[in-house]
Amino acid sequence: MKRGPWQVLIALDQLANAVLGGSADETISSRAWKAKLRGKVWGAIAAHVIDALFYPIEGPGHCERAAEWDEH
Repeated sequence: MKRGPWQVLIALDQLANAVLGGSADETISSRAWKAKLRGKVWGAIAAHVIDALFYPIEGPGHCERAAEWDEH
């Protein structure tokens, strides 16, 4: 995917995260991973589901990579 459309998808993801009460600068994947690390059940479930959805495209560990990328 070209850079422009990918950036729009990330922006929509960040918007959805903000609407759900998270930071506007963070994706849902990153938020789910960080919640999982803090022992939140919803974070573990969300990270598992999101990772499964992205598995065919990226392989394992999408949410962890999203959180690492978000920190840079």
